[in-house]
Amino acid sequence: MTPPKVLIADSISQRGVDELTRDNALEVTVKTGLSERELVEVIPPFNALVVRSQTKVTSDILNAGAKLRAVGRAGVGVDNVDVETATRRGVVVLNAPGGNTVSTAEHAFSLLLAVARKIAQADANVRARNWDKKNFEGVELYNKTLGIIGMGRIGSELSRRAIAFGMRVIAYDPYLSASRARGLQVELVDDLDDLLTSADFISLHTPLTAETHHVLDGARLQKAKRGVRIINCARGGLIDELALADALQNGHVAGAALDVFEIEPLPPDSPLRSAPNLVLTPHLGASTAEAQESVGIEIAQSICAVLLEGTIRNAVNMPNLDAKTLAIIGPHWRKAWQISISDRAETRRLAQH
Repeated sequence: MTPPKVLIADSISQRGVDELTRDNALEVTVKTGLSERELVEVIPPFNALVVRSQTKVTSDILNAGAKLRAVGRAGVGVDNVDVETATRRGVVVLNAPGGNTVSTAEHAFSLLLAVARKIAQADANVRARNWDKKNFEGVELYNKTLGIIGMGRIGSELSRRAIAFGMRVIAYDPYLSASRARGLQVELVDDLDDLLTSADFISLHTPLTAETHHVLDGARLQKAKRGVRIINCARGGLIDELALADALQNGHVAGAALDVFEIEPLPPDSPLRSAPNLVLTPHLGASTAEAQESVGIEIAQSICAVLLEGTIRNAVNMPNLDAKTLAIIGPHWRKAWQISISDRAETRRLAQH
C-alpha cells in the first residue's frame, strides 16, 4: 500500500523531519518557498501539509488539495491558515501549542526589562558616541503591578517570572478559573478596565479574534494608568498601532515593546518606527533553537497520529479524538459544520438586504 504523502512547505527542525520519515511510514517531500500558485499546482497528491508562518494556506490551496486530511502549523497561531475552508472540507488543522511557550515567555520578560530600563535606547546612544545617562533613568520591577491579558500557557509562564522578581500580577482572562488563578498566585479581575487602571506594566497573551481585535484601542489606552508600559508578543492587531504611537508621543504610555504587528514585515512608513520609547523586534518570540526543535517534533507527531493512527490531538477545528471515536462521529461533525457555514452565509445575506 502506498504510504500517505506529506508536503513540508516551510522549514522545520531536522528532528521534526526525522520524526515524519521514521520507518518510511510516510512519504515526505520538502519544497519550501513556494508561491500560492505553485502550491496549488503541487498539493493535489498530498495527504498532509506542514507550514510555519511564511506560507499562507488559502482557500485555493485547500480546495486544490483533494486528498488533504491535515494541515500542520509548526507553532501556535493559525492566522495563516483558512480554518473555515479547511473545516468545511473536512481537513484537520493542527498546531503545536506547547513547543514555544518558554521561549515566548522569556522574550516577553526580556522586553519588559528592556522597557523598564530603556536598554535599547541607551545602547543606541552609546553607539552614537554619546553618554547621556540622565536621559535613561528607568524603573524597578520590584513592587510594581503587571497586568496580563490572557493566561494561557505563555501568560502563565510570564507570571511565574514576574512573581520571582517581586511583582504583583493581576490577570484578565474570562476562561481562567478562580482556583487556577490562586494556584498561579495571580489576582483575577472580572473587568479589563480594572486591570488597565491598576497595572504599571501590561503584557498581552491572547489569540487574535474578532473579539480581541484592538482590545487595546485608543479609548482603552487612555483608561490605562499614565506612565504604563506595554508589551505584546502575542499577535499583531491586539493593539491599535496608531493609537499606541499617539500615546507614546504624548507620554501617556511611558514605553512599549512589540514583537508582532498588524502587517508583517512592519511597513517602512509605519508611525511606530518614529515613536519614542518603543522597542521593536521582528517576531522573535519563538526564535530559539529549542523552540524550533520542539514545535517541529510536536507537529510531526500530530501529523503522524492523524495519518497513521487516525488520532486527533492539538487540533484547532476539532476536539482531540481517538481513532474509534473519530470514525463514528467524523461524518456527522463535518455535516454539522457545513450546515453552520450555510446558516452564517444566509444570515449575512439577509443582513445586507
